[in-house]
Amino acid sequence: MARIGKRTISDSSLWRAVEQQGYRLTAEPAPSALGATFPAERDQRWNWGKMLSMDGGMVHIRQEGWKELKVGLIGNVVSDDPPDSSVIPEMHTVPLAYAAVLGDVEAFAPVLVQAAQAQGFFEASQSSIPADGATWIWGIADRYFPQSTQIVDWYHARQHLADAAQARFPDQPQQAATWFQTQSQILFEGPLDTLLTDLKEAGLSEFAHYFETHQARMHYLDFQEAGLPIGSGSVESEVKQFKHRLTAPGMRWSRPGAERMIPIRAAVLDSSFDARWAHAA
Repeated sequence: MARIGKRTISDSSLWRAVEQQGYRLTAEPAPSALGATFPAERDQRWNWGKMLSMDGGMVHIRQEGWKELKVGLIGNVVSDDPPDSSVIPEMHTVPLAYAAVLGDVEAFAPVLVQAAQAQGFFEASQSSIPADGATWIWGIADRYFPQSTQIVDWYHARQHLADAAQARFPDQPQQAATWFQTQSQILFEGPLDTLLTDLKEAGLSEFAHYFETHQARMHYLDFQEAGLPIGSGSVESEVKQFKHRLTAPGMRWSRPGAERMIPIRAAVLDSSFDARWAHAA
């Protein structure tokens, strides 16, 4: 500001403004209720429905240690292919809004539901929840979004399969690689009976349990043909964006300071900052 705007403001004054507005921002309506606008190119592709994903990251809070930041993303699922296309569509996620809370599931869920309502998630003709295998995520999905298709992130599933291959052939890397490729195809196309039998016969019941537990969330070929996203990379990327602001080297936050910064960071990431800041003022 001093170099470009020719105005000087102290760090303490700037932080006081952030604290004040950040506190007020936590009570503001979700972005769509304020008429926030998003880049025009988001409307240039076919809309296949909506997606919601969740993930968590750690923030260092003074006198408390590392605490989990839960982040939710609501977005449109779009493709260059129309819904009546005869080919398997290539899907993309267009972020619409972020919900983030430093706290447990009970604190996070109402904020996520409010954001989902504001973006018309419950009215979508098709909705999905791609995520990793965390139990708390599927608990929220079951309780608050029972109409949505649950999908275990394809890359997390393949990572578990890669770990299983290593355990299956610990000293035979070539056989492990061949097994992994064969079972990856089975994992993608389904059903998983052959994979489960192989793992159980090899004494790898812990790996078999993972795939058995999430079997209904792993119909990847069917999901893709229906135009559903099978990856949760978009929300994981945005967790990193929150952490970039909140977990730089040496950063230690007071709980009130972190709680007031989080909604500001969310507003910056989903392009609703100007509208929400003006409304809070």
